[in-house]
Amino acid sequence: MKATIFQGSGKIEVREVPDPVIQNPDEAIVKITYSCICGSDLWYYRGLSPLEVGGRIGHEFMGIVEAVGENVKNIKPGDLVVAPFVASDGTCPECLVGQTRLCRNFKFWGTQGYDGGQGQKVRVPMADGTLFVIPKDKAKDEHMMRALLPLSDVLGTGHHAAVSAGVKQGSTVAVVGDGAVGLCAVAASKRLGALRIFLVSTHEDRAEIGKKFGATDIIAARGEEAIRQIKVATGDLGVDCALECVGTPESWDACFGAVRKGGNIGAVGVPHGVADIPVSRIFTANIGVKGSGAPVAHYIPELMPDVLSGKLDVSDIFTKTIPLSDIAQGYKDMDERKEIKVLIKL
Repeated sequence: MKATIFQGSGKIEVREVPDPVIQNPDEAIVKITYSCICGSDLWYYRGLSPLEVGGRIGHEFMGIVEAVGENVKNIKPGDLVVAPFVASDGTCPECLVGQTRLCRNFKFWGTQGYDGGQGQKVRVPMADGTLFVIPKDKAKDEHMMRALLPLSDVLGTGHHAAVSAGVKQGSTVAVVGDGAVGLCAVAASKRLGALRIFLVSTHEDRAEIGKKFGATDIIAARGEEAIRQIKVATGDLGVDCALECVGTPESWDACFGAVRKGGNIGAVGVPHGVADIPVSRIFTANIGVKGSGAPVAHYIPELMPDVLSGKLDVSDIFTKTIPLSDIAQGYKDMDERKEIKVLIKL
């Protein structure tokens, strides 16, 4: 089969590798039909996060189950499935309280001998806890496939930012970050009943998608000017909930500047170069801070029905579709911010 291989900073190649086979009784083999490139993949591509040369990459995919191990009970060959960006068992104490990202037996795609999600097939560990079945009659609806694939990561991650910040009916929200996660956080905030949603975006094309997803106000500025505009728009109060969807010092400063006293910050951007937050900064303004990698497996059962009904559709985050053979160009386009998110159709 063909799979995407990381060859060092700025270097992505598609190579022939052995087909996966079941090695443990809890596993499944999935033939991938759709995958995509994630913003977090770019941290490896840019050399900002470590990944061994020759390693597999990719963690968002859906496809058809080809085979299952003898202990797999809930998944069967022929099922159309979507996989969260982290494999989890669904049975450990953390999984049982909804913290599937923190599963005691979690595995990342492309590690420990498992395949990455940007390839033709994947060996899936803990298949019963990891894979989620999609109605097979949706398989021929390409638009629906595009709407369902974000359940594997960015839709659940944007939802996690909103949930972590306590977004509810009538909330005012500021979303910092206009990538796929930030745009999904806008859609999630609208779904949860936010009254006013500020999207901080200086890119007109991304802002237009944000407005389609539910943003009521576009803040086309950065830094202190963005904070000032949000404060003016909220009568010098600030927002109830600030959603940090980037992971940089600048995005964190924007969230602390935009959130009101007594408000909450929901953080899902993978931190890079962010200093520890002084406790005094939280204590003196009574600000709540919560966030992590999203427990996507916990959220899929809640979000999938709304996606299937058409109520929750973030398919517009995919601004380019490519075959697997063009993945190097897909990475380049996302790295240069020419595309928001690249879909891979196999």
